Amino acid sequence: MDETSDIRAKFGNTVRNLRTRRGISQEEFAASCGLDRTYISGVERGKRNICLRNIEIIAINLGVSISDLFNEGNQ
Repeated sequence: MDETSDIRAKFGNTVRNLRTRRGISQEEFAASCGLDRTYISGVERGKRNICLRNIEIIAINLGVSISDLFNEGNQ
């Protein structure tokens, strides 16, 4: 696994963990973000190279800071 896919996988795992801890389905979460469910699925699986605007949208809808999305897996 190269470094790029590794950071995408860590980010995706963090998003999935935060979403599931809140008891939100992927479909509900995608709708609240204004994004397609398949896009969220790709993010959570580390398959998407997500843009900064969508990182901000995801953080807002999870109620966390952007830095929390990158630090969660490092603790």
